Amino acid sequence: MSNYWHPFSDVNAIDTKGEFVLERGEGSWVWDTAGNKYFDASAALWYVNVGHGRQAIGDAMAEQAGKIASYSNFGDAATPSTLELADLVTSLAPVPDSKIFFTSGGSDSVDTAIKMVRRYWTLKGQPNKKTIITRQRGYHGMHTGGTSIAGIPDNNVGYGDLIREVANVPWDDADELIAHIDRIGEDNIAALFAEPVIGAGGALFAPDMYLETVRKACAERNILFVADEVITGFGRTGYWFASERFNLNPDLILCAKGITSGYAPLGGVIASPSVWKTFAEPDAGIWRHGYTYSGHATACAAGLANLKIMIDEDLPGNVRRNEEYFAAKVKEIQSPLVDHVRSGVGYLAGIQLVDPTRAMELYLHCRSQGVLSRPLIGGALQISPALSTTRDEIDQVVALLNKALN
Repeated sequence: MSNYWHPFSDVNAIDTKGEFVLERGEGSWVWDTAGNKYFDASAALWYVNVGHGRQAIGDAMAEQAGKIASYSNFGDAATPSTLELADLVTSLAPVPDSKIFFTSGGSDSVDTAIKMVRRYWTLKGQPNKKTIITRQRGYHGMHTGGTSIAGIPDNNVGYGDLIREVANVPWDDADELIAHIDRIGEDNIAALFAEPVIGAGGALFAPDMYLETVRKACAERNILFVADEVITGFGRTGYWFASERFNLNPDLILCAKGITSGYAPLGGVIASPSVWKTFAEPDAGIWRHGYTYSGHATACAAGLANLKIMIDEDLPGNVRRNEEYFAAKVKEIQSPLVDHVRSGVGYLAGIQLVDPTRAMELYLHCRSQGVLSRPLIGGALQISPALSTTRDEIDQVVALLNKALN
């Protein structure tokens, strides 16, 4: 037993039963220390978009670290890889003339955005606009802010009130969301935070026109729309960003995960010109927020190499071309244990179990049969493979899951 304290873990169970240790990966496949092979159906934690074992990313990181591994980007300082990645990401973003504030990951990005929207309204002379609207089943990281605004109550148990000005609404009812906004009053609301596809909350796809409707409602009521694309960003839905797919034109886009495919910790908040230009006004003062590793040079080098692979191999296009095939195949997963399978947007799916309380048990059983999935809120199993996954590999993982669940 090691002395490592695992995140999202039953500490007693791990101390009793031991750890599951993976030592190498290639494409959509990984191997444990005993030599057992697994299909990585969850792309680790939704993030290994280019697949495992990409030597080019490691080489780029080593080259950068050999020059200057990192340096503080506070004030006017910067490193070339940071600036280059900022220009590349904003060129891919569906918001023209945007800027990106780099963080160390998705939870950082959420908390940064909470502070950003509150500071924005203070600069606009409306400091009472503090309330954050979020959707039930939404997941927005595990820092203090993200824990407070998420729509997964279990993740907040035992912590008390962290941020008070939060309103949580049904995830799939646009009319109720709009009515809730109107009851609170637009003069008190800073922003709506919304995942285009709810991830950890169950792989839930918004009803037709839901996202477009609530986006329009926010614009009409002078409320910022924040698209949490930590999962959906960088090709997962067949587009560089789901905001492009659903024509959301958000004020802020949160990203992480796929920006480096997990080869280094990195995230960001992409700000539209209507937001960042407010911070650039002569009387705006200093933006007093940042992290030690904001724009970390070696992490940004990983991001550049990762996005180069995605561009050269057109991995968003691979997802788009295979989307219907993927959806049809995963819906072939049938078992007395399975209620239904949700899919239809990119390489994202959830196997909804008849008995949600068995999700962890069945995840472990699938693992013993050569598939790494993940139990989600509501009793579903996650399928979100690397964006490089081929149709043949889709066939293989569906066959493995059918065998395991039967």
